[in-house]
Amino acid sequence: MQDIQPASTLASLVRALATSTRRPGPVSALTPVALALPRVVLDAQHIARYAAVCGFAPAAQVPLTYPQMLTFPLVMHYMTSGACPWPAMGTVHLANTITQHAPLAAGEAVRVELQTGELLAHEKGQVFTLALRILREGSDECAWQATQTLLRVGVRSPVGTPFASHALADVGPDDLPLTPQGDFDAPADIGRRYAPVSGDYNPIHLWPLTARLLGFQRAIAHGLWTQARALALLQPDGVLPGATLQTLFKRPLLLPAQATLWQAEAAPGQRLFEVRDAAGQVPHLRARLTVQAS
Repeated sequence: MQDIQPASTLASLVRALATSTRRPGPVSALTPVALALPRVVLDAQHIARYAAVCGFAPAAQVPLTYPQMLTFPLVMHYMTSGACPWPAMGTVHLANTITQHAPLAAGEAVRVELQTGELLAHEKGQVFTLALRILREGSDECAWQATQTLLRVGVRSPVGTPFASHALADVGPDDLPLTPQGDFDAPADIGRRYAPVSGDYNPIHLWPLTARLLGFQRAIAHGLWTQARALALLQPDGVLPGATLQTLFKRPLLLPAQATLWQAEAAPGQRLFEVRDAAGQVPHLRARLTVQAS
């Protein structure tokens, strides 16, 4: 396990742009990589800023989705390193699965870890996964973990098990009827408001012009913001004893937009939900939230 220091925002952007010339085509396996931030203190002000931009009520316990902010420096370090065969820019966040084993709170010190995962085949290109963990300082207790699933579009002859048949793609029955839960605004500037909290200054989320230069009609909402904003409608105080959230990111949410949240109880303690367009027709993400009994 290699301990690293987070790069500055500017350095990360420069390194990300420098990977744009990579054209490896198919690869047979990921180079094994294990990275760590050895000590990160959960900052109350940062948690509060995240809660505010995503719509959670202030709480001492961090929201289920917040620890993804702590893993971002490791993900960027890997994506911009020589071990990652594909460019950082243009790699799509396809899905993620989060499990919170125990609540985290402001002021705690934790260790954040990343390891490379597996390759999966997709009709649009090559999928690869990253395994993320957060451990309490001074122990082997894993409080939170996630699998981040990424798609490199355009890779021919991708290798691995088909993503569509993998457990990572199974969020629940397609025939379960969902009902409207509420709606929320995704304002034109949400990418610029979310960026300083998340550390992710990807140009596709910031301005219409920079998004158009990268192939989008307008700036698009960050998938992790959309995921968190939906969860904030379902669990506004963010307080969960333990939970698993599995999400498939389906279509970009062009900014500005009004989105609708649809949900259904799939089983006791388990909800399926989708973020759709204002008309309730086009899905932007689909997710399953399973909450452990307290």
